[in-house]
Amino acid sequence: MALKVDIRVPVGLPVPETADFIAQCEAAGFSGVGVHDHQHSGRDVFLTLALAAERTSRITLYPATTNPVTRHPMVLASIAHTMEEIAPGRALLTVGAGFLAVGSIGHPRASLKTMREAIQTIRRLLRGEKITFNGVETKLRNISERPTPVYMTVAGPKMMELAGEVADGAMMLVGLHPRAIAAARRRLETGARRAGRELKDFQTIFITPMTVDEDGQEARRWPQRWFQPGQPYLKYPSKANLDWLRESGIDLPDDFVPEEITDAQAAEICDAFGLFGTAGECLDRLKRAASESGVERVFIFPTHTRDGGYDMPRPELEAFRKVIFPGLPG
Repeated sequence: MALKVDIRVPVGLPVPETADFIAQCEAAGFSGVGVHDHQHSGRDVFLTLALAAERTSRITLYPATTNPVTRHPMVLASIAHTMEEIAPGRALLTVGAGFLAVGSIGHPRASLKTMREAIQTIRRLLRGEKITFNGVETKLRNISERPTPVYMTVAGPKMMELAGEVADGAMMLVGLHPRAIAAARRRLETGARRAGRELKDFQTIFITPMTVDEDGQEARRWPQRWFQPGQPYLKYPSKANLDWLRESGIDLPDDFVPEEITDAQAAEICDAFGLFGTAGECLDRLKRAASESGVERVFIFPTHTRDGGYDMPRPELEAFRKVIFPGLPG
């Protein structure tokens, strides 16, 4: 099976221009585009995806990612069905615990309990079932023949298990090291067993941090940087990143200081964590992930600081268009 590659596109431009950029991603060969749900940007993710759907014909479109804190599960179910009507067979709903979006309104991330209830509720509504909210019974008046798939976006081990228990699929930030990927899959299986189900049709997308440059040296310095004051890049969006690095054999202390990571350590971390280097090096690493671990779909997540989170991924787009896609089998 040919490796599918999706990419994160921020609402970093006026919405019509972002939709045009998403069309460029389709033309370059990407299989999907995920747009973040940051209401504080002043631009809505689902309006952006709807406009992009009108300008594309093939790629999968989804939020990357939304959450049940800033959007009620009933609202998310309605939006998911609407996206399915606009782009039949090309819509996903990805739901996470929240980070910048919930933090910008002073709320904590969704708990395991909240996430379980939200995913179960959304999936039931999309199947046309009745749900009771605060003593009021309700359902969606319109549903699709194919319910929009509901994925969980996860980083921590417990959320990973929950995804295997209740979701249609998972977007996982665990890196590309074979041992980390195997450990994550075991967590999914644990959750599935808890629910008494199999994961035969369960889909996984591996969130893959990426920085590409001409010589690769600067790209491999990301582990030595800060996402924002008080939060190292390697703890963004979750300190669970350190758990998966440990599964890979890289044991950083919880209180590590980025500047104290050596260049050799940084290079090892980058190889385990994602795609860092020249376009050719990124191609080779991606091919290894497919051959070593059976990775079938990745979500390219360009590295950034908090201030740079709305930069359009033009370097990544060009690297894939010119070098990586031509070099991938299929």
